[in-house]
Amino acid sequence: MNQQEVRLRSRQHQEVVELIPALRAFARTFCRNPDDADDLVQETMLKGIANLDKFKPGTRLKSWLFTIMRNTFYTQIKVRNREAPGEEDCVASLPQNDATQDWSVRGQELLDALARIPPHYREMFVLVMVLGESYIDAAEICDCAIGTVKSRVNRARQLLLEELGEVQ
Repeated sequence: MNQQEVRLRSRQHQEVVELIPALRAFARTFCRNPDDADDLVQETMLKGIANLDKFKPGTRLKSWLFTIMRNTFYTQIKVRNREAPGEEDCVASLPQNDATQDWSVRGQELLDALARIPPHYREMFVLVMVLGESYIDAAEICDCAIGTVKSRVNRARQLLLEELGEVQ
């Protein structure tokens, strides 16, 4: 590897590290548990860095990593669905404390409502409305048409309002 390739590789590694906050935010849309979200980010970064040679210069690294994360998450779901958890491992049995502040309760209601809408709507809503991705980038990340992104974001808004009892 020559000096120019080494500098390029180093710059790409730095860009991956700079995207950690965005990756963590996107991971939280998939995982309610912060530790699971961090594990998903770590797995995404490992796969991304290991496959940087497959990244096409001129495209967005963020979109590429988001796609890796999305695919990793869905692969993990497929594996988990094949495994039957035992009673001892059931997270539903873990004690929970409800938030006492009104804003925390309302925020949790929003997260719960977001979790209840179908995943394809939730994913688009989070990409565009929470993470601020453009419709074009969201379409690229999810490998679908821009019209599909717009439709799903709009439908997600409507479903969230219904779930929160805000529709008149």
